[in-house]
Amino acid sequence: MSHAAPSQAEGQGPGLKTVVGASAAGTAFEWYDFFIFGSLTTIIARHFYADVGEATSYILALLTFGVGFVVRPLGALVFGWFGDKTGRKTTFLVTITLMGVATVAIGLLPDYDQIGILAPILLIFLRILQGFALGGEYSGAAIYVAEHAPQKKRGYLTGWIQTTAAIGLIMALSVILITRAIMGVEAFDAWGWRIPFLLSFFLLVISLWIRLKLHESPAFKRMVADSTERQAPFRESFATWKVGKYVVIALVGIMFAQGAVWYAGYFYTRFFMERVLKIEVSTVDGLILAITVASAVLYIFFGWLSDRVGRKPVMIGGMILFLISVFPGFHALTSAANPALAQAQATAPVTVVADPATCAVQFDPVGKTAFASSCDLAKNVLSNAGVSYDNTAAPAGTLAQVRVGSVSVPSIEGAGLEPAALKAARTDVEARVKAALNEAGYPARADPARINLLAVFGILMVFMVAATAVYGPQAAALVELFPTRVRYTAMSLPYNVGTGWVGGLLPAASFALVAWSGNIYFGLWYAVGFTAVSALVALLFLPETRGRDLNTIGD
Repeated sequence: MSHAAPSQAEGQGPGLKTVVGASAAGTAFEWYDFFIFGSLTTIIARHFYADVGEATSYILALLTFGVGFVVRPLGALVFGWFGDKTGRKTTFLVTITLMGVATVAIGLLPDYDQIGILAPILLIFLRILQGFALGGEYSGAAIYVAEHAPQKKRGYLTGWIQTTAAIGLIMALSVILITRAIMGVEAFDAWGWRIPFLLSFFLLVISLWIRLKLHESPAFKRMVADSTERQAPFRESFATWKVGKYVVIALVGIMFAQGAVWYAGYFYTRFFMERVLKIEVSTVDGLILAITVASAVLYIFFGWLSDRVGRKPVMIGGMILFLISVFPGFHALTSAANPALAQAQATAPVTVVADPATCAVQFDPVGKTAFASSCDLAKNVLSNAGVSYDNTAAPAGTLAQVRVGSVSVPSIEGAGLEPAALKAARTDVEARVKAALNEAGYPARADPARINLLAVFGILMVFMVAATAVYGPQAAALVELFPTRVRYTAMSLPYNVGTGWVGGLLPAASFALVAWSGNIYFGLWYAVGFTAVSALVALLFLPETRGRDLNTIGD
């Protein structure tokens, strides 16, 4: 049986522009819902994790952000199965409704001061619903567009779906910035942060109205008409080597890098500028918004480029650019955004001299660790201050000291002290360490007058070029790996494991590595490790898929 390429002549469905526009608009609204939380992590930490301390509350908020990503593979399996069995259109109507309802509910949720521990529990539940819904949304939209697109324009047209992540982030940041500017910082932090979540109700109505106008994709309708045997998406995708090997290659060779590079570029840079470089939140929001706007067209460009030179060279090029630029880029970011901090690190490096046996990792996701030893008290102060430090071993039983350049600040042994005495000891150590840091030139905040905004923008754009080169051709590459009968299921799982587990957990995992090592740049190894593995696997095992006939894959 011959298979013609999908075309609008096959039915009375909407035109190609409508297909792309409707799919992209709905997916952008869904990304908006998801990114509001990531953009308001600091405020959410204060409202829902109010009794565990500043550093721990921030980590818990990052983990709550991450849990939405962790659950995405489950949504991918459920909605992937339905998408392959019942169709693309119906499935992504369900996903966008679930996402919109969960987002609006977060805006209405009482905080910790009102309902206690129930507040973070409900927040986590709603984040799980968001992640579950997004697990089926992206794949449905990307497949729907790809199955309508001509072979020679598939990368370009699916690039519009790729850019929806940037558009969603632009929408989220714009609404936050405008709302904060109108209300004032104090009112926004108190209750105005709920407004961006509540606006999702209107976006949900618009999205449903747009998508109800769409018809099922030609490739799916043809597959149903030609099918002579029962579909088994799970068995064929994951229990047969013919398809299963490409699921593994897609995960390791493409999605490891996409999760690492994209989330490092958009979210870890945000954490680094806000928490480590101490730049004002409004300035960070403005910078992230600027690079997101500037990079939006790059997704489409790299999708178009992959139609001409291939998916594989474009994506591998993005991975290599990230690997060679990430460490120099973050060091340059420090010099450009907070030159006083860079100078202090060079002239007065900080070292913790302590008995290693008394030092715990400064990462406490449940907020229960006392951090009472002299080493822990010293490191806790530095960790909360975002100051990079080295570790030097001292003889057993030695009282820990913090060396700031040539100045030594002795810590206090807090083990065995009563809570009130331990609190007083921690306050004393903090005051003396901060005084030494201040004397050595370590700034409490980045000086706005000394921030080289143009240089910061340029550095961040290097990361954006890498991220968009990996992400732009990705939808077309994933769609072209799998047969129509299992495409939704087989594509959804690796995509959502890569973005959900590798990408979604990147901020918290990278912060944990910084807390473990004391080095503010050590967290970058998380992204570097996953990207290096992807680059190698893609180079050796990923096939070039440009120009494949979607109807004959797997025959």
